[in-house]
Amino acid sequence: MEPIKTIEGRAYPLGVKNVDTDMIIAAKWLKGTTRSGLGKGAFEALRKDPDNVFDNPDYTGSPIVIAGDNFGCGSSREHAAWALIDMGVKVVIAPSFSDIFSSNAFKNGILTVALPQEVIDRLMKVAETDPVYIDLEAQSVTTPFQDRFSFEIDPFRKSCLLGGVDEIGLTLESTANIDDFEKKRAINQPWFAPVLA
Repeated sequence: MEPIKTIEGRAYPLGVKNVDTDMIIAAKWLKGTTRSGLGKGAFEALRKDPDNVFDNPDYTGSPIVIAGDNFGCGSSREHAAWALIDMGVKVVIAPSFSDIFSSNAFKNGILTVALPQEVIDRLMKVAETDPVYIDLEAQSVTTPFQDRFSFEIDPFRKSCLLGGVDEIGLTLESTANIDDFEKKRAINQPWFAPVLA
């Protein structure tokens, strides 16, 4: 997982409320065995409109999505986070998120930033012409127009995102402690030792 410290760039001004995981990545895209390539199926239903924001060349490669309330609702498919990552999204800003989506996003290295609707409205306007800047360490979203909006984030999630550490990485950081535990258990509880044929 790549560390997130600062993200700057144009933002997709989506603004739609109740974007569910099926809208992010439709079920027909879940048949593959890899995460790569899911970005081309992201927001497929919205992309049927020729004027959609995702195919607008002004926003190509944008690392940020600005959305409406209740982003990521619906099923718990982790593919939604994978599709966003595959299309280059690192941050989603919305008034609120589905708990499961927020968890999946975090576990896959996407920062979710919850801000009030009036701030979302302002960022949507800025995103039409200018970049948005997110500083995870300072927990702020700023614009070229001197706007500065603070956001809250769980300290554990913040630390993991700043360090680029996922659950496997956290486990590997404890390898010495795990090895020590296994050695002690083999001595004190030998019945747990694996039987080798």
